[in-house]
Amino acid sequence: MKEYEIKLSDIQRILLGEVPFHFFIEVILRTAFIYLILMVSMRLMGKRMSSQLSRNEMAAVASLAAAVGVPLMNPDRGLLPAVVIAMVIITLQILIAKIATKNIKFESLKQDKYNMLVKDGVLNYKAMMLTRITRDRVLSQLRSGGISHLGMVKRLYFEAGGSFSLLKKTEPVPGLSSIPEWDREMSDKIHRQSTQQVCKFCGNYHTGPASKKCENCGKNSWVYAVSNVNNPVNK
Repeated sequence: MKEYEIKLSDIQRILLGEVPFHFFIEVILRTAFIYLILMVSMRLMGKRMSSQLSRNEMAAVASLAAAVGVPLMNPDRGLLPAVVIAMVIITLQILIAKIATKNIKFESLKQDKYNMLVKDGVLNYKAMMLTRITRDRVLSQLRSGGISHLGMVKRLYFEAGGSFSLLKKTEPVPGLSSIPEWDREMSDKIHRQSTQQVCKFCGNYHTGPASKKCENCGKNSWVYAVSNVNNPVNK
C-alpha cells in the first residue's frame, strides 16, 4: 500500500484488510481443512505428539505450523502444498522414529543423553554445570517429589526429553535438607539433626579434618545432616 492510502479513519481496511467480505467464509473452510490436516498429522506421528515433545517432534510441529499458516490467510495460496508438506513431515517423522528404535546410538544423537544430577544423596555438580541446571532448581524438583532431604534420594536423572526421573532410597540416611533455609519452621517440624556433617552446597558427606574442602564441589562449608522425624534412618 502507498503511504497516502493508510488512514486511521479507514475502519473497513483495519478490520477486514483488502480482501472482500466473502473471503471470511473461505477462511472458515480453510481453517477447518487445516485443522483436519493437523489432527491427522499428529495422529499419524504417534501418541508421543500428545505428550511431552522431543526435539525432532518439536521441529515437526513447528514445520507443520509454518506450512499451514501461509494458505490459511492468503487467498492467492492453495491448500494442496500444505498437504504435500504435511505428508513429507509425517514420512520423515515415522522414518526417524523407526531408525531410533533399532539404533541406540542414533537415538542418543537425536535426543541427547540423560544426566545424573543426584547420586546417593549427593549433588553432581559436573552434570549440573553441563545441563545448566542450578542447585535451587534441583532442590525444587526434589521437593515437588516429596523429598525433604538428600538422604532420601538414590538417583535423580535429567532425561533427554527434559523431564526428571526420581529414584528414592528404600532405607533413607541423613542428608542435606532440601527445605529452604528461610523456612526454619517447616524444617524444625519435620527434621531432626544428626551428628553427621555434610557439605552445605552439594550434600557430600564430611570425612577427615574440619578444615578439609569438599571433594565433590570444592566448597568449605559444612552443616549437620538431617533425617525425617517420622521415618527411621540408617546412621
